[in-house]
Amino acid sequence: MLTIKLPQLFRVHQMPRVFWEDGIMTGYRHPKSSALDCLLSSFQMTNETVNIWTHFLPTWYFLWRFLLLSYTLDFFGDSYNWPLLVYMMLICLYPFTSSVAHTFSSMSTHARHICYFLDYGALSLYSLGCAFTYGAYVMPDRWVSGALHQYFVPVAAFNTFICTGLSCYSRFLEVERPGLSKVLRTAAFVHPFVFDNIPLVYRLLFCFGVDCTWNEAIPLHIYHLIFALLTGFLFASHLPERLAPGRFDYFGHSHQLFHVCAVLGTHFQLEAVLCDHSSRKDWLATYSQADTLSSTLGVVATSVIGNIILICFFTATLLWSPHANSILQGHIPGDSKTKGH
Repeated sequence: MLTIKLPQLFRVHQMPRVFWEDGIMTGYRHPKSSALDCLLSSFQMTNETVNIWTHFLPTWYFLWRFLLLSYTLDFFGDSYNWPLLVYMMLICLYPFTSSVAHTFSSMSTHARHICYFLDYGALSLYSLGCAFTYGAYVMPDRWVSGALHQYFVPVAAFNTFICTGLSCYSRFLEVERPGLSKVLRTAAFVHPFVFDNIPLVYRLLFCFGVDCTWNEAIPLHIYHLIFALLTGFLFASHLPERLAPGRFDYFGHSHQLFHVCAVLGTHFQLEAVLCDHSSRKDWLATYSQADTLSSTLGVVATSVIGNIILICFFTATLLWSPHANSILQGHIPGDSKTKGH
């Protein structure tokens, strides 16, 4: 009979410091796992298993929605749909990249950082996808074709470089200055979120009268914002595991809840965007300038290339800079340094 031996799991103090998670005491995979061990661990209950599946399964849901939309919308011939096309590609990319990062992050200390560099880059690009759709379909009536509308997407593209650069840099501070690392990483993702949602917040709080669009998308936008705020709170607080270390190692810790809230928020955001996309089409076609190839795919290509360059820079720094040694230090289970544990 064919049997598969699942990888051994470890406790937190058996792991290099860079692998430690606040309030998570058990269920760690070997920090030098093989690629096969990483794949097998996704079918074994570890402290990463739910993280992997809560983003891998939604990837297929968003791909399915993308496929359905491709049957009803002309994504290539109609420039009105180009921002939605960019958004759909990027909401499929970010959960898939996150799932891959969580799967293979235990191959080594180097691999862990590189996996999350890629994860941060995908999240940064997702923020650009949000800006595309918000600029195209969500912008308040009175702001359409105004200064903010014209520069909204280019600024959002620049924000992706800030987000990726700051979040990747924060990993170099993780061991020696964990508090500052967390602040920088949180700021890296809050910044593009706040910018992207300026039109929506104005539309919800300050826009009244005949030149404001109150339609069935508004409740969906509100649901999205609620889940987005919950996502940020869970990411920053490490609750509930911080209150009861070891109790939520496998189920219910903040990163799992963070993933679930992020996906639900994206779901409601997608529904709201689709609602505005269809209900405002005639009005926007009259009062808004049509998107050009350079203002959509050109901006996306520039952002993707720029983010890849940033990730390559931080990866090279990680691999070859002597100043990066501090975030790679730590014992390995089975090494002589661990004999006393």
